[in-house]
Amino acid sequence: MIPQEIIKTKRNGGNLNQAEIQQFVRGLTDDSFSEGQVAALAMAIYLNGMQTDEIVALTLAMRDSGTVLNWQGKLNGPVVDKHSTGGVGDKVTLMLAPMVAACGAFMPSIAGRGLGHTGGTVDKLETIPGYSCTQPLEKIQQLLPELGCVIVGQSSQLAPADRRLYAIRDVTATVESIPLITASILSKKLSEGLDALVMDVKIGNGAIMRSVDDASALATSIVNVANGAGVPTRALLTDMNQILGTTAGNALEVIETLDYLTGKYREPRLHQVTLELGANMLQLGGLYQDKASAIAALEQSLSSGKAAEIFARMVAALGGPADLIEKPQQYLAAAPVVQDIIAPQGGYLSYHNTVGLGMAVVRLGGGRSHPSQQIDPAVGFSHILPAGSKVQQGDVIAKVHAGSKEAATGAANEYLAALSVAAATEPCPLVHHTIG
Repeated sequence: MIPQEIIKTKRNGGNLNQAEIQQFVRGLTDDSFSEGQVAALAMAIYLNGMQTDEIVALTLAMRDSGTVLNWQGKLNGPVVDKHSTGGVGDKVTLMLAPMVAACGAFMPSIAGRGLGHTGGTVDKLETIPGYSCTQPLEKIQQLLPELGCVIVGQSSQLAPADRRLYAIRDVTATVESIPLITASILSKKLSEGLDALVMDVKIGNGAIMRSVDDASALATSIVNVANGAGVPTRALLTDMNQILGTTAGNALEVIETLDYLTGKYREPRLHQVTLELGANMLQLGGLYQDKASAIAALEQSLSSGKAAEIFARMVAALGGPADLIEKPQQYLAAAPVVQDIIAPQGGYLSYHNTVGLGMAVVRLGGGRSHPSQQIDPAVGFSHILPAGSKVQQGDVIAKVHAGSKEAATGAANEYLAALSVAAATEPCPLVHHTIG
């Protein structure tokens, strides 16, 4: 069938069969579909949607457009991963990977870079001198049995069809399509050869999905499609109406990760969501039958120091310093200007524009507005007080780390514009509900 006929079927609201979807994905990889034809089909899908069996077929075809890792007979535990839809200050993968590895699971996490207001796991790790997120698949396959977890960037060998489709979606206003988001996320994740997957779907004024209904629709789609593709999957809908943890900015988030793993400080909301996601990963992977025992095992991975040890070994194996945990200040970039952000009045903190806080980090140089942009690893916010904190006028509610006094003042003003100090309000639940 010629591309025009496939486009016409979806344009007219019809369903594509497996052969048509496979032909489309071949066209993505061998350029037999032109950019205009890919854009037209993406728009038709955006407008008319897809049935679950269509999304399963699209996901599997994009997964199979490249290499699919196969761990059969090579590991003595389940292969698990988690994926977040993105927010501000979300450094959970850095903590969770060594924790679940310490509990007997294996986590080969193919992570991404930040774009827009959301930070990227790869950007955070690349603030560590020498750490290389660009690794051949052979290296990942060698290290995972030894370490238990490997966090790297996407290889050109994994789901190459998705890269072309995403690039075209990005410039044709079709990014927000739930079927295309689902296939994009899962084609990459399922290429890791997973036994189980847990999704962290963020909701709120710092998330892509602002409402529970929108987040539930995406979570349901991902769970149904992943299960349809043979990978047991569960989704947690978690709050992103404020920065997660006490930092936002790449090197600052790595420092918070090290403090978390070593027990120096664990911010309560960040700790809770990490345990919730990890417990679900261990349960879906078949290592624990109930949530309480899974959480106890994760807590033990921290208190014993095993998770911190695994993280340190992973950093060293991927080119970073062997003594990062002992000497973080020696290796991680620090901004020349650190300025207090002061409460303008007394009351209780609430955040109404967490996306704006993420964009403030971008404007400081800590994120990117286009993929080729270089970032400053040192900038961002730290010592962030959570929503609901009672403050007096003049209290320090956060610190801004910047390259200049002018940039620091601008970011501090953006920070204050994104919050309110007023009467106490009912907090949002951290975990709204679970799907799957």
